[in-house]
Amino acid sequence: MAEGSVIFDVDGVLLELTAEEEDAFFVPFQRRYGLQGLSRDWDSYKVRNDEKIVGEILARHGLPAGEAQGIARDYLDVLAATRPVEIPGARSLLSQLQGLKLGIATANFRSAAEQRLKALDLWHPVSTLAFGAEGSGHKRETVAKAIKASGLPKSRIVYIGDNLNDVEAGLSNGVHFIGFARDPARRERLAQAGAKHLSGNHLETLGLVRSLLAL
Repeated sequence: MAEGSVIFDVDGVLLELTAEEEDAFFVPFQRRYGLQGLSRDWDSYKVRNDEKIVGEILARHGLPAGEAQGIARDYLDVLAATRPVEIPGARSLLSQLQGLKLGIATANFRSAAEQRLKALDLWHPVSTLAFGAEGSGHKRETVAKAIKASGLPKSRIVYIGDNLNDVEAGLSNGVHFIGFARDPARRERLAQAGAKHLSGNHLETLGLVRSLLAL
């Protein structure tokens, strides 16, 4: 197979973000400080990145920034009791793309993404090029780290995401971008944001990757 790389967002592309998993993120704030009613709208935070969101919540409520590591550990513990759900076709897609450099760029903690993907035996294919919220900021920064680590020219890299910030991340980094969403209305929003290549299922995703990388 010709040399190339495919970088995946995790939630909405490889895994569903279940309500139980979403709630798990906020459990430590309630248990430790009694904080309830925190916004579940990820776009309502200054930076859509788990590490930054933890910091923002702590600062907003006058809590020490040093508590962030404990919050993250507690989150992973709560998350371990949840059951991740695979996006249909994700396993087959990863298998079909063996031979390429596969990776992830997620706004979730990398450690949380690893835990969730391992639970479904989906971690190994993306493990050597995996970047998350830790030490990063906006999604474009996380994607840039994966691009640099791949060692490949941008023309040989495809990034796949499902949110508007993913579109911006792909376009601003100058790589091929595929907007993935099973919901037609969501795909339309991705198109309006500038996504030229759209997929509603991972069979389509595979065809687009092969076309973009001339495989």
